[in-house]
Amino acid sequence: MARVETSSNRPYHLVIFGASGFTGQFVVEEVARTVSEGPKGNLKWAVAGRSRQKLEKVLEQAAGVLSKPELRTEVDVIVADVGEPDSLAAMCKQAVIVLNCVGPYRFFGEPVVKACVENGAHHIDICGEPQFLEGMQLNYNDQAAEKGVFIIGSCGFDSIPADMGVLYTRDQFKGTLTAVESFLTVGAGPDGACIHDGTWQSAIYGFADGHKLQSLRRKFNHKPLPTAGSKLRRRGALFFSNEIQQYALPFMGSDPSVVKRTQRFLVEENQATPVQYGAYAGVGGVGNIFKLMFAGMMFWFLVKFSFGRNLLMKYPEFFSFGMFSKAGPTRKQMEASSFQFSFHGEGYSEDKDPSQGKPNAKIRTVVQGPECGYVATPIAMVQAALTILNEPAALPKKGGVYTPGAAFARSTLIDRLNKHGIQFSVI
Repeated sequence: MARVETSSNRPYHLVIFGASGFTGQFVVEEVARTVSEGPKGNLKWAVAGRSRQKLEKVLEQAAGVLSKPELRTEVDVIVADVGEPDSLAAMCKQAVIVLNCVGPYRFFGEPVVKACVENGAHHIDICGEPQFLEGMQLNYNDQAAEKGVFIIGSCGFDSIPADMGVLYTRDQFKGTLTAVESFLTVGAGPDGACIHDGTWQSAIYGFADGHKLQSLRRKFNHKPLPTAGSKLRRRGALFFSNEIQQYALPFMGSDPSVVKRTQRFLVEENQATPVQYGAYAGVGGVGNIFKLMFAGMMFWFLVKFSFGRNLLMKYPEFFSFGMFSKAGPTRKQMEASSFQFSFHGEGYSEDKDPSQGKPNAKIRTVVQGPECGYVATPIAMVQAALTILNEPAALPKKGGVYTPGAAFARSTLIDRLNKHGIQFSVI
C-alpha cells in the first residue's frame, strides 16, 4: 500500500513544484481551496521553484484572490531547480507527493521523476506528451515498484476526463463494453479563449520528435491487445460528425496513448476485456475548417526545421490564429470557457456472448467541466493527489509508473471530481 503519512522528516503532504509558472499559480489556488479535504481534514503543503521572490508573489496573489491572508505566512517556500539535483532531492525528501507543474516535460520532467523515485516521494504531473509519459514508464517503472513510489502521469485535462471517462462508460454499461469513441467540444465566452504557449511548445516538439516515439514504443515489446467485438474503424482526417453535429478531426493529444496504456494494464492485471478507443475533437463549421487547414499546413511545414520551430515558438498567436498566446487566457476568459467530452460506446448486453456475433447494445455518457487548461486541470491534479492521500488501499498493490485509469480505477476519484465541477453522467 502507498505510504502517505507525513513525519518530522517528511512534513508536507503536497509540494507544488513550479508553483510560480502559469499553470502552477492556479494549482496553488486549488490546493488552498481544498485543504479541508486532506487526511483528517488537514492538508500540509508547500510551494517550490527556482525563485523565492516569485513563489512569495504567487502566494500573495492567491491570498488576495481567495481572501485567505494566512497563505502569506502559513505556506512554506522551498527553493529547488531542475538543474540542481541536490535541491530536487532535498525537496522530494520533504514531500509525500510532488505535484510537478514544470513543463515542457520532455526537457524538465525526468530529473524530477528521478528525484522522486530515489527519495520516496510520489509524483503527479499534468503532462500531455506521450513520449515523456511512455519514456518514464520504460525507464522508471521497475525502480518505482521496488521503492513503493507511485509515478502517475497526465493527471490534468490531459488525460483524466478521457481515461476516467472510458472507465466510467465501461462501469455504467450493462454487459461487456468493447469500443468507445469520444468527441471533445470546447465552449468560449464573448471574449474568446486561448491557451498559454507552454502547451504550444510541447506540441511543437512532440510533432518534431514523432519518429522517436515509435522507436520508444518498440522497446516495450508489447503484444497487440486482443479485440472483442467489431474492430473499431478509424475515421478520416476531417469528417462531419453526426454525434456532435459539426466537423471533427482526430484528437492530437495524449488521450489515445494514455487510454490504451490503461486498457493494457487492466487486461494484464485484471484479465479485463479491453475497450477499443478512438478520440476526436470538434472544430465547428466550414469557416473554422479553412482556418484550421491553413494553420495546419503552416505548422506541418515549419515544425520539420529548426528555423521553423523557432518561428512557431516566437509568434504563437500568429501561427495558431490566436488559439495560443504568451500571456495565456485572462481570468474572465477562463470563467466563460468550458469543455464537454461525449462518449459513444458499444458492446454486448449481459445476456449475449461477446465471442458470438456483432455488438448489440450502445451507451452514451458525458464528461463536462469548466475551462480545460487552468481550471479543470488544477481540479483534476489536486483531486488525484487527495485520492492517493485518502485512499491508498484503492491504488494498485505495488508502486510503479501508472496512467490515471490504472492508478484510480478502484478509487472514488470520479465521485470527487463530480463534487468539484467535472461532471460524469449517462445520457
